[in-house]
Amino acid sequence: MGQAMPRWGMVIDLDRCSGCRGCVVACKQENNIAPSTQEQAQSSRMISWMNVITVVDGDYPDAKLRLLPMLCQQCENPPCVRVCPVGATQKSSQGIVGQIYPRCIGCRYCASACPYQVKYFNWSPPSWPREFEQSLNPSVSVRPKGVIEKCTFCVQRLQRARDQAAFEGRKVRSEGEYVPACVESCPAKAMYFGDLDDHSTEVAHLVRDTRAFRVMDELGTEPNIIYLKEST
Repeated sequence: MGQAMPRWGMVIDLDRCSGCRGCVVACKQENNIAPSTQEQAQSSRMISWMNVITVVDGDYPDAKLRLLPMLCQQCENPPCVRVCPVGATQKSSQGIVGQIYPRCIGCRYCASACPYQVKYFNWSPPSWPREFEQSLNPSVSVRPKGVIEKCTFCVQRLQRARDQAAFEGRKVRSEGEYVPACVESCPAKAMYFGDLDDHSTEVAHLVRDTRAFRVMDELGTEPNIIYLKEST
């Protein structure tokens, strides 16, 4: 039998996260996410594949503000895939939930089905200031108006890693060779990425930590994003 495919996943240590939003900026830059206009912000039509949301724990005066980086949870059992009528939302053999943009008809069923609210509809054609156009990533397609988009774990980086590994006649390494932009950019080193099924990886070790939890895991979506609770 052949070697099992990796199950790529991420661990985010909330003890380390400072809320700097460096991951948000890196994600936008890597994946050609256009800057939002004031009108889009006012109408809640901003697109940001990665967000750092604030969660208020407790009541005043004992309330505590907590930070939660939120992106596509890359579910093992993704509701968005089940409801897409045209197969535009798919789960790959690598376990990554992605979008086939030319196939999307903009029905937004997947966005409604996602309990994490991390799928975004393009209400208008994306545009950049002329000075920014030189920084567009040629490895990532620019999405048109009328389609859904979301975090893809920077799948273009996986493809580069696979091409390099194939050239060298080997498998993609379980950790360190393929790293999404958000993980690479985190100055606090709060994010870890690798094959969850390879017990030699740091992420596989961390998911067994007593602080580990998944957001809304009771829904049966089986997210591949795992968080580590704050220790205090």
